[in-house]
Amino acid sequence: MPADATRILVVGLGASGEACARYCLAADDLGAEVTVVDADDSASLRSRAEGLRALGATVHLGAHDMTGEYDLAIMSPGVPPSAPLFAAAQRAAAETVSEIEFAYRRSVAPWIAVTGTNGKTTVTTLIGHLLGQAGVPARVVGNIGPPAIAAAADTGPAGVFVAEVSSFQLALTDTFHPRVAVLLNITADHIDWHGDMERYVSDKARVFANLDADDTAVINVEDPGSAALVAPVSSRGARVVRVSHATVPDGGAGVDVDGMLVAPSASGPVRLVHREELAIRGVHNLDNACAAAAAALAFGVDPDAVRRGLATFRPLEHRLEPVGVVGGVEYYNDSKATNPDAAMKALAAFEDVPVVALLGGRNKGFAFDELAHVVAERAVTPVVFGEAASAIGEALSRAGVVYESANGLAEAVRTGAALAEAGSVIVLSPACASFDEFGSYVERGRAFKEAVAAQEREGR
Repeated sequence: MPADATRILVVGLGASGEACARYCLAADDLGAEVTVVDADDSASLRSRAEGLRALGATVHLGAHDMTGEYDLAIMSPGVPPSAPLFAAAQRAAAETVSEIEFAYRRSVAPWIAVTGTNGKTTVTTLIGHLLGQAGVPARVVGNIGPPAIAAAADTGPAGVFVAEVSSFQLALTDTFHPRVAVLLNITADHIDWHGDMERYVSDKARVFANLDADDTAVINVEDPGSAALVAPVSSRGARVVRVSHATVPDGGAGVDVDGMLVAPSASGPVRLVHREELAIRGVHNLDNACAAAAAALAFGVDPDAVRRGLATFRPLEHRLEPVGVVGGVEYYNDSKATNPDAAMKALAAFEDVPVVALLGGRNKGFAFDELAHVVAERAVTPVVFGEAASAIGEALSRAGVVYESANGLAEAVRTGAALAEAGSVIVLSPACASFDEFGSYVERGRAFKEAVAAQEREGR
């Protein structure tokens, strides 16, 4: 950012936009004149706007264009490049960055960054937990926890930011330079935001753009999308730690033939915990645990602290979260699985038990044939619901799978309960967004848990 920058434009008045505006208004060294614009105009936004105006900001709601010139525009991740406001901000500002880039420039603590299509929240939280076991004052920020800029002012060089960073945020980074960068996987998602798959991959890869020989890139080589970036990242000189649940890559992190998680440390490979000691289920979570351990060890965390952390970490809400047992049937809430790849990973977590899968919601533009093939291969009993029920049902029919339909999530839970026998698992892993019936995946997951509780009350 130019040293004399005083005119700052904040685009989008969500949580990160509000945090950026408040930070800029409070930062004496910026001397900033802050303007905030948002295309929407709701009661909650008007309340936020009033608070910012009281601090000296200019706020325009219901805006699709703007006038004036600005030294810097800070773009909220909810504003896609196709939005008129995005283009208008780029015309008006000398430079356009994301909140995560702005926070990085204003911070003095080192960063660990985690990205990927699926698994980011689990790995980010787990890394924070591992660092906490070693007494490192870690701030978990980004898409989880507070916006990074909200923590920048009071986190000194002895702390560390552990950030979940999305492709939206990475797309508008320039100087962002974590000491450790983790890439979990790249599968089709958010293509409507990025424009095409090539751009999506390119934006994800920006997490490695500024790494050098003193930094570490942790890359899951079990996923073809992320594995393809090993060579280009290595060619830039960064140390690359390969991650695999199937083996222990040379110099990498993985699971050995005895089922022990192994990862590289400053003194060489270390055996950490047995896979059965992990509370998080599924092969994908072996990758996640290995990636988190590799990142923590690369940052200098003692192996004993990593062992304690891996053994004590528990599943997060809405991510293969155990909900309860009713009538001998186990229920799992995986509402965060908003694309088919995430749902397939969830189904793979239950290899030895009969599974009833609740699939549906609002389609994000995906085909469901690969998911249907996995359902058929694993003899999963599917219940489809929501706007995408027909599309999922058609894919299941093509795969030769018989399915049940339900009118909404609550009915899907009741239908699943009628199909399941004692010893079975019912998992909500919808492969779709929630916005046909709910305001967020969080709301959907909690509604699922309420429906399970209702089953228990009714003695089903």
